[in-house]
Amino acid sequence: MNTYDVIIAGGGPVGMGLAIELGQRGIRVAVIERHKTPQRVPKGQNLTQRTLESIDAWGCEPELRAARVVPRGVANGGLVTYGTLLSDYHYDWFPREKVGAYYGQTLDRLPQYETERVLRARAAEIAEIEVFYGWSFEGLSQDEGGVSVEMVERTGGARKTLRAAYAVGCDGSRSAFREAAGMTQTLSDHDRRMALLVFRSAELHDLLGDRYEDRSFYNALSPDLDGYWLFLGRVDLGSEWFFHAPVPDGTTEDSFDAAAFLHQAVGRPFDLEVTHQGFWDLRVALADTYRAGRAFIAGDAAHSHPPYGGYGINTGFEDARNLGWKLAATLQGWGGAGLLDSYDAERRPVFASTARDFIENFIAEDRAFLSAFSPEKDAAAFQKAWAARPEGASEIVAFEPNYEGSPIVAGEGAPGAKGDHRFEARAGHHLAPRALSDGRTTYEALGAGFTLFAFDVPGVGDVEVGDVPLEFVTDSYEGERCDYDARLILVRPDGFVAWVGEDGTGVTEALPMAVGAAGALAR
Repeated sequence: MNTYDVIIAGGGPVGMGLAIELGQRGIRVAVIERHKTPQRVPKGQNLTQRTLESIDAWGCEPELRAARVVPRGVANGGLVTYGTLLSDYHYDWFPREKVGAYYGQTLDRLPQYETERVLRARAAEIAEIEVFYGWSFEGLSQDEGGVSVEMVERTGGARKTLRAAYAVGCDGSRSAFREAAGMTQTLSDHDRRMALLVFRSAELHDLLGDRYEDRSFYNALSPDLDGYWLFLGRVDLGSEWFFHAPVPDGTTEDSFDAAAFLHQAVGRPFDLEVTHQGFWDLRVALADTYRAGRAFIAGDAAHSHPPYGGYGINTGFEDARNLGWKLAATLQGWGGAGLLDSYDAERRPVFASTARDFIENFIAEDRAFLSAFSPEKDAAAFQKAWAARPEGASEIVAFEPNYEGSPIVAGEGAPGAKGDHRFEARAGHHLAPRALSDGRTTYEALGAGFTLFAFDVPGVGDVEVGDVPLEFVTDSYEGERCDYDARLILVRPDGFVAWVGEDGTGVTEALPMAVGAAGALAR
């Protein structure tokens, strides 16, 4: 029987990211992935600044940048139109560049299959990672000592059993791993059948280029769709596109006229070639727990939602960053008894807030707008209301996932996706980069373990840390560092602040709290 520290079912972007996070920390990982090559369906394209921080931490940021398909200079954000995509009414939407100063990396855009290709190549460089391509997860069982995972070869039918201390399901929204582990989920069903089309059309590129500046995606807010979008996105610049939209009840593969549907959405006929057609049900799903004993879930296996705002792949990558260091800490002996439970305590409320406060709120706001205004009923009132719509800026600023009130974070509050971007260092929040006097930024100075920034605090390097990996970064309390409004900042391995203070005495209490064990320093 093959034995590892962690087994990951599903080698898509989240599963492979988690494998890299663990493998770089010396954890022996097995990845079970059914597809031998990435599937060329363009999705998960918008990668946030925070996601690029994770890609950087995984050692393949330059390679991912080089894999970009749409040329640089094309806005990563999009456009909202009214009625059809070639409408007289439009405004910019979701310009994530607005919050770029609060992160150590800039955002990027590329199809998920290109991201997967880069992550697969990076995983192949790490000796601790073994990937079983062409194998499918078949089942799992747990005991006090670990997890046994059954897998089957897709072509030959051979079977193997793998053994590890922990296992993680990253096998998508229809997760067999989640079912086998006995984890239930709650569905918020919007009762909408959706079409996904991938097609080629150089003429559409010209039509949109004549009307608007080039954008990465275009959303049409159609009066007859009750607040649900027609969503058009670029795969490249010039010819390939993907398109999501609600379809009438009872639509089937045979009855669906993809070309006519696209012509109606755009607002005029154009030449096109459909290369992929599929259907899916629009719903929000959230697992009722992210942990069952030694089994965990991450990415779409833990949560799924319609493609509103590009949250999906980015949320999954954050799951991997959060869970990865906690599994490594536990396996290496410096993580406390409560550390692994903090994964569910932090990540599940963040997705619940993302779904409630952003995705479903978008639908409700658009539905209310369409109910109240139309250019046919009252053109002047419609134009005034249309001009007053927030243009995405408020959503960008307000989307700031944080872990306030987490059991391993100092202070009160509750984890969620709503917040605000500040340079001030706050427990539970992502640390924004500020300049150090040696020419680096604080982002560039972060270590693989915990990092303690100390600004004009003498003697802090004498703090006893036991087995916990902790790097000290000392500097003066001047310049941009004053923006933090704190002289001591304890940052976790995932770049989130665990504690802030003014003198070294608080560190000896904060560090064991941050690793889930009050006795961590005594070892």
